Amino acid sequence: RVLFRSRTQMKNPKILVLTGDGINCERETARAFQLAGADPVIVHVNDLLENPARLHSFEAMAFPGGFSFGDDLGSGQVLALKISLVIGAELRIFLEAKKPVIGICNGFQALTKLGLLPEPFGVRKMALARNSHGHFLDRWVDLEPEKASVCIWTRNLAEGGPFALPMRHGEGRVVFTKGEEESIHRQLSQSGQIVLRYSEDVNGSHGRIAGVCDPSGLVFGLMPHPEAAVSLLQHPLSTRFEKRDAEGIGLKFFRNCVSYLREK
Repeated sequence: RVLFRSRTQMKNPKILVLTGDGINCERETARAFQLAGADPVIVHVNDLLENPARLHSFEAMAFPGGFSFGDDLGSGQVLALKISLVIGAELRIFLEAKKPVIGICNGFQALTKLGLLPEPFGVRKMALARNSHGHFLDRWVDLEPEKASVCIWTRNLAEGGPFALPMRHGEGRVVFTKGEEESIHRQLSQSGQIVLRYSEDVNGSHGRIAGVCDPSGLVFGLMPHPEAAVSLLQHPLSTRFEKRDAEGIGLKFFRNCVSYLREK
């Protein structure tokens, strides 16, 4: 179904926002895209599986946060299996067309288990494991954007320095293939694929990594929730801001995607 139809005369990019059993951030994600100047369409994963070719009617795709299929077999596992087995070929075509994809929290977990990060359809060498302290985290965290990142979703964000986003996850610790941790970390750093780092160690993630992209910068996964920070009113310290209803840092992620699509 289509939400938040734009009234502007300009044709806005059409974005697929996935939903399904347990996904619970689809409306916030769609709203963020709408505010950024796109036309989001929320599509249930079962509808997409019934008509895989429908994927190609969209210019970008979002895997929102939540607890897809209850995380019964692991975070994002069932969602990744369904997509891989039924529309894996269509998804490959979608990516080859240079269309952006974002995975937020549970969506990041799904992208990783789909084998799209850090190298699309390559050998799996990264995973998202349970937080080192064993607890579910639900709070705002300070993040440091990497200046050398090739990610189109965070373009120019490093110029403003560290910023805060909300996070809520129990399995967000980035880990790499055992025995190859430092070499993989170094490779990703050199290729500009490490996008965001936590300002402090919050979950044991290797190198304090909070977000990673593929070599093209188009496929992006992160644990914090930019869709929950599109207005300063959402910030826990909003009462201290002079302009409490100003645009939040999270909206810039979605604006960058829309700008890329219009330039394309």
